[in-house]
Amino acid sequence: MATERLEVIGPQFCAPYAVDLSIVKQVMTLKDGSFQVLDVNENVVFSVKGKVFSLRERRVLVDGAGNPLVTFQQKLLTAHHRWQAFRGESTDSKQLLFSVKKSGLVQFLKTKLDVFLATNTKEEVSDFKIEGSWMEKSCVIYASNSTQVAKMHKKRTAESLLLGKDNFGVTVSANVDFAFIVALIVILDEINEDE
Repeated sequence: MATERLEVIGPQFCAPYAVDLSIVKQVMTLKDGSFQVLDVNENVVFSVKGKVFSLRERRVLVDGAGNPLVTFQQKLLTAHHRWQAFRGESTDSKQLLFSVKKSGLVQFLKTKLDVFLATNTKEEVSDFKIEGSWMEKSCVIYASNSTQVAKMHKKRTAESLLLGKDNFGVTVSANVDFAFIVALIVILDEINEDE
């Protein structure tokens, strides 16, 4: 898997071992914080706060203590459903971390997204790719060299059936920024919710 460190949001989110996370999404909710991300001990590592009814959809990924790490928002008037991610609660272009867009205009059963880090201004080749089936909650995230850096899979639980929660797991490779991977999954969900 990945041996060199892939840090986007911060060094504290790069573990020297693979990290397993559970992502719980409230399916039917209008409240703030529809996502919770848990570690293997079921501690909340991240949650997502968002503006439900705003012109420009915005979400903020916060750590377990509630500190804002990344703000993502949809870029208006783009054909490819582009989302941008900024450091902290900023939306200033100087704080841009990365952007995500659909690989093509028309996508049916499979999802393909291109991820461009802020330093990749020409965007000729993506820095990461996301491929898979969102309906099945089965996606793989690859680095530009085709190395798998994370894999997402559906988790079927009684809670998900009874309480209207969508549960899925993600395994992030060693030395890969797991906060960055969680941010990508939230954006992936937003893009697919828009469909």
